[in-house]
Amino acid sequence: MKSFEEQLAPYDYLLPEGLIARHPPDARDGGRLLVVGGQALSHHMVQELPEMLRSGDILVVNDTRVMRARLRCRRETGGAVEALFLEPGPGPIRALLRPSKKLRVGEVIRVEEDRLELVEKGEGGEWLVRCSLDPVEMMERHGEMPLPPYLQRPEETNDRQRYQTVFADQPGAVAAPTASLHLSSGIVERLRERGVSIHKITLHVGIGTFRNLRPEDLETGKLHPEWFSIPNETRRAIQKCRDLGGRVVAVGTTVTRALETATSENERVPKAGQGVTRLFLREGASFRCVDGLMTNFHLPRSSLLMLACAFGGRERILEAYHAAIDQDYRFYSYGDSMLIL
Repeated sequence: MKSFEEQLAPYDYLLPEGLIARHPPDARDGGRLLVVGGQALSHHMVQELPEMLRSGDILVVNDTRVMRARLRCRRETGGAVEALFLEPGPGPIRALLRPSKKLRVGEVIRVEEDRLELVEKGEGGEWLVRCSLDPVEMMERHGEMPLPPYLQRPEETNDRQRYQTVFADQPGAVAAPTASLHLSSGIVERLRERGVSIHKITLHVGIGTFRNLRPEDLETGKLHPEWFSIPNETRRAIQKCRDLGGRVVAVGTTVTRALETATSENERVPKAGQGVTRLFLREGASFRCVDGLMTNFHLPRSSLLMLACAFGGRERILEAYHAAIDQDYRFYSYGDSMLIL
């Protein structure tokens, strides 16, 4: 049996530091788009997306809203503690606290005049905390956008708008569904004019998106749990798309995981309703609902890259990644995008 490192090695690649996008493009839809179709690669701009699709296709997007979940707190001793709220509440909520080692159950930490009581210690720095006011209100009052660590910079004013999609409506995520960050209201209108409809699901992106894969993830074939909801309207739209011979294009890996979790074996249309997904899509997985995938360029050795490789074929996707590096594409959350058809 292959070791953990041997299993991840095929999903490694070398990215020059200068290609990590530290900031979003000047215009929301101003990024580049690498189209992977059949065996061919072609270079485009995101603004050309409507021309890449056909009348009768549908795009499915994630309408989760990123919470201003990072709070800078203080212990009674004066020591700094960073809290990352993992859910909107109400009631006691899960939070990631750093540094966590010296914290104790019953301790109260403060963010300005407001308080967090430490109720129960979990694993990996997670705690159950009770807020002195509604958690959503506390985040709005004190919180910062939880930018990915690899950006290596603090929040800037622009991030509150640009690290949020134009569809963002349901608060609960600690990271953006980044593929949708490219879609402007102008592109949405042009897609509809072309006969491409846009429909929503909700999946609240969790803390697992920031964590490296662990050996137990590969052993169990399951990822961190994430809550999702698929409306009846979206299910009906996918059924209609199937009936008319259109393609279901998932905008992002979060949408893909939600749709595939909700689609039963031998079916091609998901069930409506709420659920929790731990689905780990990797090579050998079957995709029952999704026909096309728009996605950003992901970190090496990540479950997101493994999903893209499962969908498009590992050799073809890594060829696309190397082509993107050769052409100076921008990578990761604020970077450019690819469309796999």
